[in-house]
Amino acid sequence: MSTLALCIPAYQAAEYIPRLLISAREQTIPFDEILVYDDASSDSTAAVAEKYGARVLCGASNVGCSAAKNFLLHEAASEWIHFHDADDLLLPNFTTLAHLWITKPACPDVVLFDYLYIDNQSSDLIAQSDFLSDELEEDPLRYAILHQINPFCGLYRKSRLLDVGGYDVDPEILYNEDVAFHCKLALNGLSFSCEKQISIINYRMSESMSGSNQLKCLHSQVEVMRRLSHLVGQRYSNEIASKLWHTAQCLASLQDWHEVSSALTIASSLTTRIPRGQSILFKLLISLLGPVRAFRFREQTIRTFKPWLRLS
Repeated sequence: MSTLALCIPAYQAAEYIPRLLISAREQTIPFDEILVYDDASSDSTAAVAEKYGARVLCGASNVGCSAAKNFLLHEAASEWIHFHDADDLLLPNFTTLAHLWITKPACPDVVLFDYLYIDNQSSDLIAQSDFLSDELEEDPLRYAILHQINPFCGLYRKSRLLDVGGYDVDPEILYNEDVAFHCKLALNGLSFSCEKQISIINYRMSESMSGSNQLKCLHSQVEVMRRLSHLVGQRYSNEIASKLWHTAQCLASLQDWHEVSSALTIASSLTTRIPRGQSILFKLLISLLGPVRAFRFREQTIRTFKPWLRLS
């Protein structure tokens, strides 16, 4: 039987990691190994993880989640890897579903599992993922450009991740490393598919890395798309431009006009087409003022007439 490792990058996770490790212990088919990389936490993350049966690797200094995942990737002995955030949860059916995939004669290199997104405090359901197998299998790179793919929902063939060098640890893409990672896998020819049965809970945490660093995330999105534009811009010009327009809209809401201009400049170098979903009025503003000024005008209008939309 193919072997499966649960790999958990953790930082200051002592409060939440028991929930995940208990859920890992309650799997119908046990994981072959459970590894935690404690990224120089100042709390009792390492001790708690060991108490709940994980093998713990301790970093001497904080290296970030990308480097932590690479350490786990190299340390795991199993043929298949599942990365999971320390504050999330696995349902008891995860490993059963995983083994149904990895025992197939022609299992893809990456399997994405649909999941529920739930508020950690209220337990309210916020959203449910819906990976589209046809689009994902036909063109995984296009899919990875247009859709956020997180590693907590992925099952990966270890040998192929090692082939491509794992995660990039460049600080400029640190806050959008998951998109860069899955684009990198697709660029290197890894095959993708998805599992539609729910087996993962992703919790919305008020102090998550992305939630606490929104502007850094957006800057990294621009940088990841800039790099992709040099590699595959001719083939995926509309997809990259569409992602940059969406990022520019988010940057405009935070009034980072320099980065709005950067995003739109890259987009316009790829295509002059305005992405779908823009109103007729906004298209008219773009034709009259140009993209950056149109974004400025729209943002000022929102702040003047609908200021509650910009309240945090």
